[in-house]
Amino acid sequence: MKPTRRTVLLAGAATALSPALPATAAPTAAGGQDRAAAALQPYASYWFPDSLPSGTPGDGITWRSLKDWRAAHDRDLAFNAASVPLADRFTPTPANATARAGQARIQSLVSFGNTAANPSQGSATADYYALTHWAYVDELVFWGGSAGEGLILAPNAPVVDAAHRHGVPVLGNVFLPPVGHGGQLRWTRDLVQKDAAGRFPLAAQLVAVAEAHGFDGWFVNAETEGGDAALGADMLGFVRELGSLAAAKGQRVTWYDAMTVDGTVTWQGALNDRNEAFFAHADDMFLDFRWTADRLSSSGERAERLGRGRYELWAGVDVEADGWNTSENWDAIVPRDAAHITSVGLYRPEWTRNHLPADRRTPGDFHAADDRFWTGASLDPSRPDGAGGGDGWRAPAVSVADRSTVTSLPFASVFNSGHGLRWYEEGTVTSDAAWNHLGLQDRLPSRRWVVRTEGARPAVSFDFADAWRGGSSVLVDGELDEQAVLDLYATRLPLGDDTVVELTHRTDAGAVTVELAVATADPGEPGAAPPYRWLPATAATAVKSANGWQTATVPLTGMSGTLHAIGVRLTATEGPVRWRVGSLAVRTGPATSPAAPTALRITGASGGDLRFAWNHAHGNDVRHYTLHRVLPDGTRRFLGGTCQRAWFAGGLRPEPGERTARFELRAVGELYTTSAPATVTHPW
Repeated sequence: MKPTRRTVLLAGAATALSPALPATAAPTAAGGQDRAAAALQPYASYWFPDSLPSGTPGDGITWRSLKDWRAAHDRDLAFNAASVPLADRFTPTPANATARAGQARIQSLVSFGNTAANPSQGSATADYYALTHWAYVDELVFWGGSAGEGLILAPNAPVVDAAHRHGVPVLGNVFLPPVGHGGQLRWTRDLVQKDAAGRFPLAAQLVAVAEAHGFDGWFVNAETEGGDAALGADMLGFVRELGSLAAAKGQRVTWYDAMTVDGTVTWQGALNDRNEAFFAHADDMFLDFRWTADRLSSSGERAERLGRGRYELWAGVDVEADGWNTSENWDAIVPRDAAHITSVGLYRPEWTRNHLPADRRTPGDFHAADDRFWTGASLDPSRPDGAGGGDGWRAPAVSVADRSTVTSLPFASVFNSGHGLRWYEEGTVTSDAAWNHLGLQDRLPSRRWVVRTEGARPAVSFDFADAWRGGSSVLVDGELDEQAVLDLYATRLPLGDDTVVELTHRTDAGAVTVELAVATADPGEPGAAPPYRWLPATAATAVKSANGWQTATVPLTGMSGTLHAIGVRLTATEGPVRWRVGSLAVRTGPATSPAAPTALRITGASGGDLRFAWNHAHGNDVRHYTLHRVLPDGTRRFLGGTCQRAWFAGGLRPEPGERTARFELRAVGELYTTSAPATVTHPW
């Protein structure tokens, strides 16, 4: 293996951290139980299969046994259980002539943080891998694990909720590390142990964990050397049972090309007779980086002879060290002039964040790098081989057609990317603290950024200097010497007699005429523009709001059938122009507010650390919840938002003269309407 592959997974890597300790340990956990019992900060769940390491865990680490886990005893489960169901996706006409539907898929293996001390519900920093290019991803693996922390990771709820909103299944990770990285063969034997009936109890445990936490299955990566044929047979039986139990619950299993049927770890870089039996009982398989063009070709053919699809094989591409500078034989996987050979497994694309120097790791810097990684140097998926396209990087947008989940009404987006430098509500800052929480991320434009103009192309980006709601807006910045059309969403939205579009926008510099672009059909061919109609969005009746924002309500009068695309057309009357869009909503009928949550309560308190819980609001129109603190002068300060029914707030302090803190919780609907508040107080 390449030496960069374990930079986050080295044994004991988390010992360099010094966060608050995880919450209460399971009965068989070791390390800091008394201290952990008093800690309120919840973290993403992680375990060893059964037996624990010898010695004492490092600071911030709690050793737990998966065999003894029970949902009923997991006091952090309310913070870690995802709530957004996996959305259906459709594939519009591709944005360019080289992207294909129904061929290669993309798997993304991402480490969002260390195994231990990875907060359950975001944290107070904007420096986070806020993945937004879900439109190209078919499976996300919550990568991690180490011999010093734990080997089995359950994805945290914000990652799962964001992925599900975009139609992407998320897998937890089972990592049995190489001996050189602290792996012990007893952990492999623990995983595949049998009960008196010959069943595999940890296979059932893994399925139960995924069901309780709301994610979609497991990535099984057995890399501990030293096994024999008996262990190989046990592992095969384990994978067979795991696959069967998972399928019964609608879950998935991906097998990593490491252990072979004879129990040895010899990475093949191919589907062959040494790993075919594992593939037979999994949904797909990640082929190690040792593949060659010939091996991939023969692997695809072998999969088809087995009655499987060649795109159920992920050809591993290691981008951890070099990102878009990675040298790869792309034609062996996704040739331009022939059918794709296999799918693509991107190992550690969070390089787009990690490679940035500390003083340039702002949200804007990250998204600029991430757009280049997924779209290419042109930064426009309608022409991904544009400027700089000869740099050797084959961005996913070149080969893979984007997908969308915007299929039902009501639909709204405030272009919230899941992190920010402050929090905005209707154009006003209600918290000046940096934050990240992927569960609050919107369904985002899948084609970023397609700009159609005969003139100079303006720059388009998520911008964090101002927003209508959440932490970001979309900024268009440039001369606009010709009309420019910005594609926003590919949709399949039903149209009715009273369907309207609401667009909230603001002009920061120059002067611009804004028109809504709507289309009721797809383009006739890949790369072509949708057949847009143009509707004024700057009418004199537009509602003006705080800080220069205005909201135009545009009736789709006379249109019927299905709305296929939404964008905007900008015509500058004075330049250069800085124009931003803060919200887009499509609805039929009036906007209604959700019911209020009930039974808001504080379930744990330690100094300024509080745990909140509540009952879900009635109805199915709740997108998420927001928690505010009401200050003595009556102003509201945003503390956080979540899709769950529990929240942790840390480091709170009384205001001068304040003896009792007051908190308000609101349900937020799909159109960003809010409920009446539920309230609770806490004496200092």
